[in-house]
Amino acid sequence: MEQKTIRARVYGTVQGVCYRDYTRRKAEKLALVGWVRNCSDGSVEALISGPPERIEEIVAWLHHGPPHAHVERVEIVSEAAPSLPPSPAFQIRF
Repeated sequence: MEQKTIRARVYGTVQGVCYRDYTRRKAEKLALVGWVRNCSDGSVEALISGPPERIEEIVAWLHHGPPHAHVERVEIVSEAAPSLPPSPAFQIRF
């Protein structure tokens, strides 16, 4: 099965609105692996891996996020090789 890995950076009002937890839940629902974390500049970063069609689905979701988020922009970069945690669960990093 083909796998795709992306690194996403989401800007806007994305901290303090449960963006990481909603992202984790969406990723788990789609059976994706990886992690999500807050960044010091107020953005949220995620490394996500899975089937290309599911990656497309979560990328579309990242553009609007949870109910109280206000996403200004999303930057997506394809990763050549996944550098994911050993656990298959999607993680919130601190």
